[in-house]
Amino acid sequence: MSEARTQAGQIALVALFVTALTTAQLTASKLLAFGLPFEFPVTGASIVLPGAALAYALTFFASDCYSELYGRRAAQVMVNVGFAMNFVLLALVWSTILAPAANPESAAQYRAVLAPGTNIVLGSLLAYLVSQNWDVLVFHRIRDATGASMLWLRNIASTATSQAIDTVLFVAIAFYVAPRVLGFGAQFEIPVILSLIVGQYLLKLLIALVDTPFVYAVVAFFGGSTIDDDENAWAAD
Repeated sequence: MSEARTQAGQIALVALFVTALTTAQLTASKLLAFGLPFEFPVTGASIVLPGAALAYALTFFASDCYSELYGRRAAQVMVNVGFAMNFVLLALVWSTILAPAANPESAAQYRAVLAPGTNIVLGSLLAYLVSQNWDVLVFHRIRDATGASMLWLRNIASTATSQAIDTVLFVAIAFYVAPRVLGFGAQFEIPVILSLIVGQYLLKLLIALVDTPFVYAVVAFFGGSTIDDDENAWAAD
């Protein structure tokens, strides 16, 4: 693979990862509801999920592509940089909220819309740190066992398990714990929390299944994995 294509792949996937991550933080406070032609346990005939579900699912797609192309250590660097960007997002949003406003009425509306996003960011911090690192770990454990083959297995298995961890932690903190502790944002009861967890995870699981051909396509487009066959992904740094 040419150096130019390697660099293009790294920049494109990091850009997708960070863009999807920050978009998820700003859109998660809106709840989406979709009717179903059948009933699921807990959710019934509809699923309710945070607006960030699609954007956040893209972060796992980007990290799996990045892991396959550039290895475990590179992927963990990207994950940890993304974690730090959560704090940058919080600082920028709150510095704008607290700055003097030319129009107090508009400022109040701005605060009402963006302040609950703090709950989202706080909820995502722990969920993100645990689930994204778990995603990279499982992806490369399976790669160690299967070699360069069976990309579909490590993509689906790593994303499905990490998304389960992420969904439970994120929804519980962002929509149950944080609103009660911080005093802003809607406070939901346990049945709604369970419905949000199930609805969000079902969508994420569907995306994990559907995006597998796209992972193959992205890896092929950027020239395939740069990980040496004899590389020990778990050697000490």
